[in-house]
Amino acid sequence: MTHMDSDFDLNEDTYNWCVRSFHTLRKTLGVNVKVHHDEGLTQQGDIFLFNHFARFETIIPPYIIHQATGAYCRSVADHELFAGNHRVSSFLRKVGAVPNTMPGLLPFLAGEILKGRKVVIFPEGGMVKDRQVLDDQGEYNIYSRTAEERRKHHKGASVLALTLDIFKRRILSLHQRDDLARLDRWARTLKMPSVAALIKAASKPTAVVPGTITFYPLHIDENAFSRTAESWTKGLSRQFMEELVIEGNILLKDTDMDIRLGEALYTHKKWPWWERMLLERYFKKVRSLDDLFNLRGERGEDWTERMLIKCISKETKRIRDLSMKALYTGITVNLSHLASSLILCMVKAGKSSIDLKTFHYTLYLALKKLQKQKEVALHRSLYWPDRYRGLIEGHCTELDRFLTTIKSAGLIELTDQGYHFLPPLYEEFHFDEVRISNPILIYANEVAPIPAVKSIMNEALEEAHTLSELDLAELLFDDEIRAHDWNRQHFHKVKHADVNDQETATQSGAPYLLLPKQKSSVGVLLVHGLLASPSEWTHYAHKLKDDGYAVLGVRLAGHGTSPWDLHERTWPEWLKSIERCYRILAAHCDQVVVMGFSSGGVLALIHASEWPDNLAGIASINAPIKFQDAKIAFVPLLQGLNKMASWLPLVDDVVPFRDNDSEHPDINYRAMPIQALNELRIMIDEMQRRLPEVQVPVLLIQADKDPVVHPDSVQSIYGKLATDCQLKWIASDQHGIVTDQGSNSWDVLDKFITHVTEKEEAKSA
Repeated sequence: MTHMDSDFDLNEDTYNWCVRSFHTLRKTLGVNVKVHHDEGLTQQGDIFLFNHFARFETIIPPYIIHQATGAYCRSVADHELFAGNHRVSSFLRKVGAVPNTMPGLLPFLAGEILKGRKVVIFPEGGMVKDRQVLDDQGEYNIYSRTAEERRKHHKGASVLALTLDIFKRRILSLHQRDDLARLDRWARTLKMPSVAALIKAASKPTAVVPGTITFYPLHIDENAFSRTAESWTKGLSRQFMEELVIEGNILLKDTDMDIRLGEALYTHKKWPWWERMLLERYFKKVRSLDDLFNLRGERGEDWTERMLIKCISKETKRIRDLSMKALYTGITVNLSHLASSLILCMVKAGKSSIDLKTFHYTLYLALKKLQKQKEVALHRSLYWPDRYRGLIEGHCTELDRFLTTIKSAGLIELTDQGYHFLPPLYEEFHFDEVRISNPILIYANEVAPIPAVKSIMNEALEEAHTLSELDLAELLFDDEIRAHDWNRQHFHKVKHADVNDQETATQSGAPYLLLPKQKSSVGVLLVHGLLASPSEWTHYAHKLKDDGYAVLGVRLAGHGTSPWDLHERTWPEWLKSIERCYRILAAHCDQVVVMGFSSGGVLALIHASEWPDNLAGIASINAPIKFQDAKIAFVPLLQGLNKMASWLPLVDDVVPFRDNDSEHPDINYRAMPIQALNELRIMIDEMQRRLPEVQVPVLLIQADKDPVVHPDSVQSIYGKLATDCQLKWIASDQHGIVTDQGSNSWDVLDKFITHVTEKEEAKSA
């Protein structure tokens, strides 16, 4: 071992301490690290390449790789980090960092890989703040601050991979010849534990794994770091302050850091007989990895070296170019990317504004199209409808956050006509200003290398003006299905198991849309009760479809997935579920009848008070105001205690759930969230306030011996309605009287549909 090598000994104790410390610190930071990769890729990879947007991100990949594989990493870092404080330099060496100017860097790293360690490289050679990686000709290159020009990535990683594979080829060749003397010499030179270990390492092809880091969202406002630095020290450089703002926000504010590992790249160099002969000739004078890695550059010492250099150069460029493409097409695409691409598309077309409907519809259409593109990696918020719902109306959390950011940067303004583009959007900013001054450009540049984003955005922009309500309804119903699937998966993690494992529901919790063969002029929207799912109405729904009606079974938010999902929901979210599904069903028919069971009946009556178009009537079955269980009166107290507990660190809810003894355990949740009961109480109060505003015909059905809802409830509702209302009593000692045909409730409902729709048709005639 040389003195230089010993200076860079990795200290496993220090390394492990850092891993444990970061694991603890990670829980307190605002940044949420999520790694995406195929099974076994971290184990398979030897050289990991990452794009560079923030300084602190360089510590994350070695931690992630060690956590996944147990392997220690060597990270190539800026040499300036080692030139300052000796303690800092010593610490960096102990945790595996090596300076990019270290003499013999590549052979040193090759030796580390042979010993089972991983290598992390940031091939851009510096932060690419503007994220511009394509030139006007569509070629990959980046801006170099030191060279003050655009260039390709450094080829160090590809040279390392190819030269190491050449060496491995040599070792395997010696093994085939049974040249134990040379194998033993190489094993001792490389400090390998044995010849067998050397042969095993040589048998593994060197894998280069490109990893793309995406931060979302980009916060550009000041933070505690930048404010403190500015108040303590005057005259800080523009670069330093900009990095404090951007990186401070990533660390302190809610930011997703997606690390997406691409497919492993391998050297595919084919060695014809004459090149193999040249290699054999050259290896006769190779005594160390340093000698082998000297085979690079423009000129060799003799014609043999010059020929080999030419052969190797072509392959290293191929690997470099492939890794660049993989690095920049692996971006995790989010809504800010799409919105920024659309805005710059309009700017390049000479537009100074875009109307609200076109903007919102184009984004939504592009999002839905991209969901079908397997080759484009989407941020989870674009797969999770709860995160992008309301986009077509312009009321969406993800969009609102983006608009707030770009409005604060002075890039757009909202007018009555739409979004107006302001002069700063057209300006060029300094490399150390662009992330704060023009985040639209940053987002658009990030996805520019992904052809599907541009082509799909153009398609969506064209289709936004001609999208029919029926086509939109199809997309919206797809969101309903996706929401059920996503939330079911999201709330079935280990931390939810104690409650979920006690659940007895076996029926599907998904919504359904049943359309008869012939288009129906009448649709029926079915709304289930608290703790249930659309399956509560399934049998009646199929009967209605057979009778020629279009039917949609609503899944209220938080239902049909996990009690933990319902635990987080509010009654306005349940109402929104009805409003969305009403719009979907209304696109398929001329009249809609809404039927709600139990708390679904409460929601149906509230929905009717908003006077939606094409509503023919409301049927409310066993809707509650008073309950048979007197303990319901204590729900506000329990909810108050739970709320107080949530304010205290390390204290869970006092009573988050209570057991539910259901008539239909195959449909309903067994665990009843106290939060949901409290929301039901608030919702009932809201219904009573709105009842006089209902104007469509109403059917009220109540079981006379309902064990859950006090029969007085229906009288209270009936007394507050000022519209045409029928009250029907059903002789039953069950609450769930719509689940099957055991009672005559289906017959009463059938007659009501006929009554209100014929009445509406007569009015129209």
